[in-house]
Amino acid sequence: MENWKEEKVTLFPRRLFLRLAALALAAVLALGLTACDSLPGSGGHIVKPSTGSSQPFEMHFIDVGQALSVLVECDGQFMLYDGGNVDDGSLVVSYLQKQGVEQLQYVFCSHAHEDHVGGLAAVMAKFPAGHAYSPVTEASTKCFNDFVKYTQQQGLQLEVPSVGTVWPLGSATVTMLGPVTQYSETNNTSLVLRIDYGSTSFLLTGDMENTAETDLVNSGANLKADVLQVGHHGSSTSTGYLFLNAVLPEMGVISCGAGNKYGHPHEETLSILRDAKVDVYRTDLQGTITIGSDGQNFTVGTERFVPDSQLNPTDPSSSSTAQQAYIGNVNSKKFHLPTCPNLPAEKNQVPFSSYDEAIAAGYTPCASCIK
Repeated sequence: MENWKEEKVTLFPRRLFLRLAALALAAVLALGLTACDSLPGSGGHIVKPSTGSSQPFEMHFIDVGQALSVLVECDGQFMLYDGGNVDDGSLVVSYLQKQGVEQLQYVFCSHAHEDHVGGLAAVMAKFPAGHAYSPVTEASTKCFNDFVKYTQQQGLQLEVPSVGTVWPLGSATVTMLGPVTQYSETNNTSLVLRIDYGSTSFLLTGDMENTAETDLVNSGANLKADVLQVGHHGSSTSTGYLFLNAVLPEMGVISCGAGNKYGHPHEETLSILRDAKVDVYRTDLQGTITIGSDGQNFTVGTERFVPDSQLNPTDPSSSSTAQQAYIGNVNSKKFHLPTCPNLPAEKNQVPFSSYDEAIAAGYTPCASCIK
């Protein structure tokens, strides 16, 4: 993509004791004590322009607004986890085509809600698939029934996978971890997948909530992963301390829509991620997020650069001015960092949430504060 930004992330040995201590402290504080203001937030990484990632393994968190769709590629083989809303179907199809997808080894519907299954009918109508999976084979909604219809038109039957099932995807492995029991709450029926490539690992959780998280932890499943798809779009109903303590991710990716009516991601979730020293990535602010792996380290590509202070505004080290990414001068058409000594008078200021937004508006960067 034209405005793609990439950052290289080297995974160092986990700071297990430090993270466990931080989570334990945060859990105690959550029970009624005053929150600690000294815990560090998301780490900073150097970002440079790039045409995107080109690793043998790639995971694409497609920007489908207040929904979820994740494309995984390894050694030229592809799988799709969710397809966004019905209206996202053509966007997802187009994105897959741009990535060179001709067929999908596996299609997973995490659960039967529209913002996860809605776009899968369009995908199944366009791409041949090896298998299609869902936690249920029947639901009362048209969008789910359309998914079933186009699956059957391919001569496939929608399958309900069992915990412990392992699928190959190129040289990566995909393992079904949950749900470990039956639930009446649809979110908790979400298929939980662990993906391992070399020594790097990823966890996809759909909209799994706290009850299913606790059951999954108690099942003894291997949950430790480098990258976590943060459950339920960053809702406070998911990503509890117990679960995050079991996963201990380096990165947490939240798929949600800009200005969504639910207020996702919730402050409680962002605070928990901050306490666990998890680097937060968000589609509502950064657009489509692509994580590439060579089996040891990651590259992370985003459509837009956003400061850490905006990705997780609960970071106690963030000042009030750090919440604004850039400030433009309506007279000079220059834009500045909030800390720039050359800021215009307040009446001449215009806020921009990203570098690219300011450029698109016809502004140029201040040479003093933006290098």
